[in-house]
Amino acid sequence: MVAGSQSLPYGWRRRTEMYLCVVNRVSTELFQTKGTYHWFDAKDFDWGFTSMLPLDKIYDKDGGFLVNGDLKIVAEVYVLEAIGKLDVPDGIGEESGSEKMVEEDDGAESNDLLEVSVNESTDVNGFQVLPSQVETMSRIFERHPDIASKFRPKNEHLRTAYINVLLSLINTLCQSTQEISKDDLTDAYASLSFLTKAGLNLDWLKEKLEKMSEKKEKQEAGEKRMQEIEEELKDLKQKCLNLEAELEKEKADVSVARAPLSFDDVV
Repeated sequence: MVAGSQSLPYGWRRRTEMYLCVVNRVSTELFQTKGTYHWFDAKDFDWGFTSMLPLDKIYDKDGGFLVNGDLKIVAEVYVLEAIGKLDVPDGIGEESGSEKMVEEDDGAESNDLLEVSVNESTDVNGFQVLPSQVETMSRIFERHPDIASKFRPKNEHLRTAYINVLLSLINTLCQSTQEISKDDLTDAYASLSFLTKAGLNLDWLKEKLEKMSEKKEKQEAGEKRMQEIEEELKDLKQKCLNLEAELEKEKADVSVARAPLSFDDVV
């Protein structure tokens, strides 16, 4: 919701970039994150995400989202363009971030296991990652040092969530074209768009994804042609068998025709 929207002049508009993250206390890899751009105005000043996470996942006592009745939600909003009066000079973006604990009394007993963070994180270039991810992240920053130079989210949980999406995307591209489906590639392009909109410099990854898509197209085209050739070969083999049978029959007929008549046959 745009604060003070009723006092803004006629025709006001705000172009924003928004990020929302539902924190999971068991694993950072289970964070649920969404991000988008949106224009707010007098008729549309309280827009938001209509869905984020199924209630059964939130209330799952071992799911890691609801701990001792608390649900942790992180949000960041950036004003990219403002039309109408603003409390800051034109051209300067507004930035707001919040981290809230939403209390939910579901009547369930607290899970002591969740009170302690299961996964200790390690800082790699300003990003909190799992120990198992440190080597991968270090190699990424070594090869692409400017990857996060324009990355906007500042909240630790949001940054971690985006990195998890990035690592998942990289793992997808490490699969063979036989293992990856077209739906996987569609999801990969959506993830890439999600990450680049947040400011990550991923031109190199886009190039790899395009090459993977080309390889997938070649694989499917090749498999289709292979199937066509196999069908043609099957028909040819059957034709050969038919011709061989016909040849044997002709040989038998010729053999009979060549045989000389016996005395009894003549007389």
